[in-house]
Amino acid sequence: MSRRKSETKVYDPSEHKSEALHQYQDTDGHFSLVRNFRLADLVTIMNGVCGSFSIFSSARYLLTNDPDYLWTAMAFPLAGLMFDFLDGKVARWRKSSSMLGQELDSLADLISFGVAPALLAFVVGLRTYLDTVILTGFICCGLARLARFNATVALIPKNNGGKAKYFEGLPIPSSLGLVAILSYWSKKGWIEGQQGIPWGTIMLWGVEGGRGEVHLVSLVFGCWAAAMVSKTLRVPKI
Repeated sequence: MSRRKSETKVYDPSEHKSEALHQYQDTDGHFSLVRNFRLADLVTIMNGVCGSFSIFSSARYLLTNDPDYLWTAMAFPLAGLMFDFLDGKVARWRKSSSMLGQELDSLADLISFGVAPALLAFVVGLRTYLDTVILTGFICCGLARLARFNATVALIPKNNGGKAKYFEGLPIPSSLGLVAILSYWSKKGWIEGQQGIPWGTIMLWGVEGGRGEVHLVSLVFGCWAAAMVSKTLRVPKI
């Protein structure tokens, strides 16, 4: 029994990291980065593609006021979630993962579930100065949450399959819940240019239409942002 224990190789994260870095250092030539992509990495990039298309569709709606662009902008983050789910499945199927894939996953999530939903909120009517401050905070909290996850994932307790038992803070893909609310409001016409945002605005200082005006709905985005960076909130991982 003692011999078996002595022959058991202990996993060393630093050694694994060093091997992964050599993978990119030892590859030269044009498009060497692309050649190092795994299939799961390409699936992850498609998540970022969906988020980017959502952003451009939102911009086109602001230019044309064509509701088709608005609905397209709301559909793309959902497609991004599909690719976000598939990349892990593909990595396990191919038995291939990489440090690059982990970073790609976080960056793609920031686009699809951070920037795209915040811009959708702006598009439907959260456009005051304080609204944009809160939405910027929402994006930055999502960024901080993803960075913390990458840095501390090794410290979170794992189950028998090696998966983390829970998320610290609200996972950023949960922002699709906010997108669903915005979609419902769009269907009802509760958006800018139609019936207006529900619950209206409050004046914190100054005059109406000034920098002190904020939509009450923006506070929901603020609370969501706080939940994403919370360390005490633990969401069980399914």
